[in-house]
Amino acid sequence: MSVIDPVLWNDWHPVAASAALQPGAMQPARLLGEEIVVWRSADGAVHAWDDRCPHRGARLSLGAIAGDRLVCGYHGWQFDSAGVCRLQPAHPYDTPPRAACARTFQAREAYGLVWACVGAPALALPPFPEQAEGRLRTVLCGPYPVHACGPRIIENFLDMAHFPFIHNGILGDPRYTEVPDYQVGPYDDGLGAEGMEGVIATGCRAYQPQANLMASDGSMVEYTYRVVRPLTAILTKLPEKQGGLVEAISLFVQPLDEEHHHAWIVLAMNNDTASDDELRAFQDRIFLQDLEILESQRPRKIPLEPGVELPQRADRLSAAYRRMLKRVGLRYGVL
Repeated sequence: MSVIDPVLWNDWHPVAASAALQPGAMQPARLLGEEIVVWRSADGAVHAWDDRCPHRGARLSLGAIAGDRLVCGYHGWQFDSAGVCRLQPAHPYDTPPRAACARTFQAREAYGLVWACVGAPALALPPFPEQAEGRLRTVLCGPYPVHACGPRIIENFLDMAHFPFIHNGILGDPRYTEVPDYQVGPYDDGLGAEGMEGVIATGCRAYQPQANLMASDGSMVEYTYRVVRPLTAILTKLPEKQGGLVEAISLFVQPLDEEHHHAWIVLAMNNDTASDDELRAFQDRIFLQDLEILESQRPRKIPLEPGVELPQRADRLSAAYRRMLKRVGLRYGVL
C-alpha cells in the first residue's frame, strides 16, 4: 500500500529533462506511485497528466501529439491542453460529454527540468539562485536510478566523512580522514515557505585530490550545504586557491515510490573549458561510486528516532537534516 505524504504530494518534483521534450514529444514518468505522461504541445508549453485515458484506461503515453492535442492510441480520443476531450472518432459529429477529461497535474520548467505536482502546490519551486542568476554555466546530469529511499540519497550528498573511502583519489584521500568542525543552523530560502525551514552548514572543509574535472592537483576545499526541501539539497564549493573554479551543485530527488528514486544533478560553475559530456562523465563517475553503498543501507527507510543507528560528531549536518524531516512531518521513506 502506497504511503500518503502530504509534504511531498503538495510539492514540486522533477520528472523529465526539458531538452528531451521537444514540441510534439511525450514520455511516461512516475511520481509518488503515480503513472504520469509528460508532454509538450506545439506552443512549447509542458503538461503532466495521469497516464490513463478515461475511456478504457489505456496509457496515453502510447498515443501521439497532434498540435496542441494529445491523441489516445487506443480509440483516438483527442484531448486539448486542458485535458478536455474534443473528439471521439467513433462519434465524430457528437460533442464529447463533459466528464470525458484526462486527469491533469500542474507542470513547470526550471533549471533544465520539467517539474510536476500531483497535489495542490503549497510551495514555489525549490530555489537554486546560483543557476537562476545566469552568471554561471549550467549542465544537467542524470537521472540516476537508485533503489533506496530519498532521504538516504540526500543524506549521502551531505556526508563528508565518506569522501576518503568511497571517492579515494577524487574527492578524498585516506591520509586525510578527519572532518574538521563546522557550523550548522536553520536556513530560510526567502520564498516564504512557512513550516519548511531548511538547514545550512558552513565552514565545511575537506582535502580533495581532484575537486573537479579541471583540478590538476589536490587542495583544501570549503563547502557550504543548504537543504531547502526534504528532497532537495545544494552545495557550493570554493577551492582555497584564488581564481579557482566556483561550483554550485544541486541535487533534486524524484520519488518514483518509497524505495525507488531518480537523482537529478544540476551543475552551475564558471568552467568554460570542459564540454558538457566531459562534465557529465565526471559527475557520473562520482555518483556511481556512491550507488552500491546507497542501495546496501538497512533499514531502507531512514530512521528518525535515536537508537537505530550510531551517529558520530561529523554527522552534525545529517542529524539536523533528520530533525528537519521530523519537524515537517515527512512520512515517505522514513521510520
